[in-house]
Amino acid sequence: MLSNQTDAEVFQALHSGNLFALGILYDRYGSIVYRLALRMLGNTQEAEDLTQEVFIALVRGNTYNPKRGSMVVFLTTMTRSRAIDRHRQMRSQRQLLERWRRSIVPEIRSTLMEKISFTEISQRVRLALSELPTNQRQVLEKAYYDGLSQSEISQDLDMPLGTVKTHKRKGLLRLRQILKDLVE
Repeated sequence: MLSNQTDAEVFQALHSGNLFALGILYDRYGSIVYRLALRMLGNTQEAEDLTQEVFIALVRGNTYNPKRGSMVVFLTTMTRSRAIDRHRQMRSQRQLLERWRRSIVPEIRSTLMEKISFTEISQRVRLALSELPTNQRQVLEKAYYDGLSQSEISQDLDMPLGTVKTHKRKGLLRLRQILKDLVE
């Protein structure tokens, strides 16, 4: 009868395909593995999962060697090692989540502040543009809002290229004076 045999013999039967042997080993050591996992992980669900993982590894692997130690030592060592791995994995996930949380919050705040600042600056620039003479304002609006080159502005306004350049330069200088608190 298999249940009366040694751990080494039961393990050998397990690896010969006798799944009844797994039940015997689980009956002998399942509660020890579970209690150790629970003590290390502090969570019943995690302890149950780890216990299952240890016994599945026992079935799949052929790493137990009775000459190196008893089955209970082998299983508790495997449980301890895998519990430590889970702690590391959970800590790593928490750290990753914390880094993500810290990076997203300032990004949201800075984006909001940038939008507010951008809106405020845009309003001030539009107000300053309205203070410029018409020709300077038209040239700057076509250059910076419409994205036209000086040659295109010259054609669009039917104005000599030299005059466009002069209006642009004078307009920018005047804007700089009006918005000097933003520029400096």
